[in-house]
Amino acid sequence: MSKSNQPESPPAAPEQAVYVCEDEPDLAMAIESELAGRYRVVLSETGKEAMAAASAGRALLLVMDRGLKGADGLQLVEELRGKGDRTPVLMISGMSGVNDRIAGLRAGGDDYLVKPFAMAEFSARVDALARRLSDTPRTVLIAGSLSMELIARKVRRDGREIDLLPREFKLLEYFMRRPGLLVTRKMLLNDVWNYRFQVESKFVDAHIRNLRHKLDAPGEKRLIVNLRGEGFRLDAQG
Repeated sequence: MSKSNQPESPPAAPEQAVYVCEDEPDLAMAIESELAGRYRVVLSETGKEAMAAASAGRALLLVMDRGLKGADGLQLVEELRGKGDRTPVLMISGMSGVNDRIAGLRAGGDDYLVKPFAMAEFSARVDALARRLSDTPRTVLIAGSLSMELIARKVRRDGREIDLLPREFKLLEYFMRRPGLLVTRKMLLNDVWNYRFQVESKFVDAHIRNLRHKLDAPGEKRLIVNLRGEGFRLDAQG
């Protein structure tokens, strides 16, 4: 199936993907091919993986078929919304009645597309949902088990609140906006401390060590990992 000429969409965060919950293999692969190159795509036949990804902040948006094997797409979306999760959902279904579309939207879907559909229209609707995300100022950052409320200035890991000093908060925010990416000491000195002159690397390492002490409770996996000779990375799966 040929790709449509759609405008370039806003890039997703490195750990985020479009999760496609579709149990028709041909359609799922066609969707994956259509979105490849602009989005990272994860296919899920049951929807369970997509639900978990949305709850963990790994899903940019969900494409949810109403009629999944062993699952009701509407019920999955209702469960997601019941938890307060606002991950955008594009419902797709062969059920084309007005009442069917209303049910999909009332369950929490952000858009509803009837099968069979043109890939150009599908792609445009995905782009529209992605743009809506980029146009909305983010007040909460999520990276794996970490959540950060920028206005309330609260940080939690698996629900445990973490008390940070202002500089520690800014340092962690820098990492949470770049989950999974290499962050060098020079980047931190320039962007977090606004230093434009040479400072010993021990300065940054000491602050990272103090932040880790607060982030990682005994028995928990380290979230900020060292990349030998390069810098650090926030392991959002920690």
